[in-house]
Amino acid sequence: MAGRRAAAESPDAAPNAAPAGATPMMAQYLEIKAAHRDALLFYRMGDFYELFFEDAVQAAAALDIALTRRGKHLGEDIAMCGVPVHAADGYLQTLIRKGFRVAVCEQTEDPAEAKKRGYKAVVRREVVRLVTPGTLTEDTLLDARANNFLAAWAELRGEGALAWVDLSTGSLAVAPVARTGRAALLARLQPREVLLRDGDGDGPLEAEIAEAGAVSTPLGAASFDSSAGAARLQALFRVATLEAFGSFARAELSALGALADYLELTQKGRLPLLAPPRREAPGGAMRIDAATRRNLELTEALRGGRADSLLDAVDRTATGPGARLLAARIAAPLTDAAEIRARQDAVAWLLERPGSRAGLRAALARVPDLERALSRLGLGRGGPRDLAAIRDGLEAAAEIAEDLGADEEPLPAALADALAALRGHEALAGRLAAALAESVPLLAREGGFIAAGFFEPLDDARRLRDEGRGVIAGMQADYARETGIESLKIRHNNVLGYFIETTARHAEAMRDPALAGRFVHRQTLASAVRFGTPELADIENRILNAGARALELELALHEELRAAVLAAHAPVAAAAGALAALDVAASAAELAAAEDWVRPEIAESRVFAIEAGRHPVVERALATAGGAGFVANDCDLSAEAEGPAPLCLLTGPNMAGKSTYLRQNALIAVLAQAGLYVPARAARIGVVDQIFSRVGAADDLARGRSTFMVEMVETAAILNQAGPRALVILDEIGRGTATWDGLSIAWAVLEHLHDACRCRGLFATHYHELTVLADRLPALFPASVAVREWEGSVVFLHEVRPGAADRSYGVQVARLAGLPEPVIARARAVLERLEARDRERSLPDIAEALPLFAAVQRAPAAPPALAEPSAVETRLGALNPDDLSPREALDALYALRALLDTARD
Repeated sequence: MAGRRAAAESPDAAPNAAPAGATPMMAQYLEIKAAHRDALLFYRMGDFYELFFEDAVQAAAALDIALTRRGKHLGEDIAMCGVPVHAADGYLQTLIRKGFRVAVCEQTEDPAEAKKRGYKAVVRREVVRLVTPGTLTEDTLLDARANNFLAAWAELRGEGALAWVDLSTGSLAVAPVARTGRAALLARLQPREVLLRDGDGDGPLEAEIAEAGAVSTPLGAASFDSSAGAARLQALFRVATLEAFGSFARAELSALGALADYLELTQKGRLPLLAPPRREAPGGAMRIDAATRRNLELTEALRGGRADSLLDAVDRTATGPGARLLAARIAAPLTDAAEIRARQDAVAWLLERPGSRAGLRAALARVPDLERALSRLGLGRGGPRDLAAIRDGLEAAAEIAEDLGADEEPLPAALADALAALRGHEALAGRLAAALAESVPLLAREGGFIAAGFFEPLDDARRLRDEGRGVIAGMQADYARETGIESLKIRHNNVLGYFIETTARHAEAMRDPALAGRFVHRQTLASAVRFGTPELADIENRILNAGARALELELALHEELRAAVLAAHAPVAAAAGALAALDVAASAAELAAAEDWVRPEIAESRVFAIEAGRHPVVERALATAGGAGFVANDCDLSAEAEGPAPLCLLTGPNMAGKSTYLRQNALIAVLAQAGLYVPARAARIGVVDQIFSRVGAADDLARGRSTFMVEMVETAAILNQAGPRALVILDEIGRGTATWDGLSIAWAVLEHLHDACRCRGLFATHYHELTVLADRLPALFPASVAVREWEGSVVFLHEVRPGAADRSYGVQVARLAGLPEPVIARARAVLERLEARDRERSLPDIAEALPLFAAVQRAPAAPPALAEPSAVETRLGALNPDDLSPREALDALYALRALLDTARD
């Protein structure tokens, strides 16, 4: 590894390696590291970032790279490792994913300037940024189709607030939220990093942060001071008051101020270009808690990753910003019916115009990520490709605006707003188009990104730089003719610069007095001799200066163009947002056209009527597999303004599709209120303000929770929070414990949903005994998933029909799963005996016997009449085994057998 270090600096320490006796370079490193003890220090040395001491040990293990030792410090070898600068992003991504913070220390001085201070002077270095999970901006470190949020939680005098920012796009928002709603908001945002006041990291908060997939970062109390926070925001947005942005509570200012303070800390004074803070009013979005998001797999599948989630099934977007906006809308469906309809109007307009939609999507496919390019330029990390992205994006915006504006019919409000934001960028787009080359490099220091003809002094410098080869070739021909040495060559290296090289045999001719000493000897090698001339030195100087001058001029022009873009930050950001909104609308129309989805009617009432609804993810999976088509089903949970809302008690066997039916109706509600079309023949949905789901079984051993405990915790959250406008889906409540315990819990949960919550709901169960509650609970109605038996097997029809199922067909399903036939036969025999025993007592009798049920003050259903005893039972009841001789007992047994045969016949 030593061969790749910069020659001017070495980490080798002096024999006495105490800080006072350390080499200048090591002293500099230790001073910088002391200020960043909680981060790995990427210390720039030439073309590598080096890590030393414990940083090197940790990084080498995390990155699986070589760990070496070189030099001494306090008598110990210095551990070290390094990564190339050009490949640093990949290593940073790995470190951030594994929970590290990284301080990037760059050389902020030209080595030539350092040498002016002395031969052993150390190049000045500074930490230019702290890289943390929530502050990434590089495309290589981010998912183009997902936001990367940094959040901050603050609580003052019992009032809480959560603020969040995406540094890569500039979006900033805050919401007042109580502790009880904090987990749901964190689950919706899925931030990468959460700031909290040092000492506030209690157990529940840390658990919520971890469950959301984030890491926590404690800050001092000063960072959360609300008065200081207001001042930081005023400085950040260069305003004298925040009133133009809205009214913020102290907790909200505290959270926003902590974000601003952390950004200043991590970006080392280079504050990003942020949109004004947007305050999210309580109740503006459908409330979906963490467990429900997980169960419904809205943006992430249960097994992890985006594949097979609802978002994956509906995403047809053509751009990264569009994909991020779609994910945000699905994660936070609206509760404002008018705003939902405005989104639907945009989708409907594009759905009716296939040609316009196709043209729009083709244009969007060429649009780069304006949001992230703009953010990087604002932070000073942008390069020529980000300028080119702004150019290409604004040109596409003008093209799209022209196409949309050409339609004779008026545009819906959402499309008209987008059209207005896309216009008016001609001056900036024209300047960028004239200035930038068609193909540009990643880094400005590489040069070559300014178009020829844009700036005459640059063209002149380039001409001299590029034509230098021709000049040198001409001089070589002149020297060969003058000396008569045809093999003479002009060459170049980094030590001598340009020189004339000839063989040793021809060297004496170069020293001929007739040449008047024109050729000055510079170096003798084993096989060649090298000379120089004053003219060659002069042209070398001019060529080298021309290259440096050309790069200098390009860098200056880069800064001018960057400043021009930042001056137009607000309208460019608005155009980026408009392009994302158009992308979402066009993709939703494309999806509706391809999959035959319909526009749902959004109402203010508690209607919920779905005709021929389908599960979007399951339907796509079936289509991909080439199997049978999805069986559509209706669902009507429409409720009157007052009173309990309908509760559907769904029974049927495993594998029949109960869970699919439950989920599909919840997903249809999410899609509808996100402003999208839905997979159904028709749909009327009264605004749902909460969705709760308890589906599936999983344990949480890390927190000491069994599967049943997790089930009860989630059920408790639903019963304590669900209101009249909520939609609740529950699957197999009570199945994780003993039969009678589970039945009693399921019974009580149903009653509470009906009487206390009064919400629309679907309740799937294998407890067929619960169907008697339909006679006691007016809003409860039974339904079942139809099956058919054939030759001892069960055929699933996947149709939801009115009425209860008579049994669960568990043994038949077990047979389909491949259980051995002896096990199946034994299970049938045991099941017959258990069913015969249970028939001896009806559920109403049981209900009266159990205190939980008996305490419910309702008119009990009339018990069914008991059957008359059979002849076998009568004869058996008359026998007294103690009075029978062996012969009499045998005769009695034969007599009972005869009676049994007669009864069977």
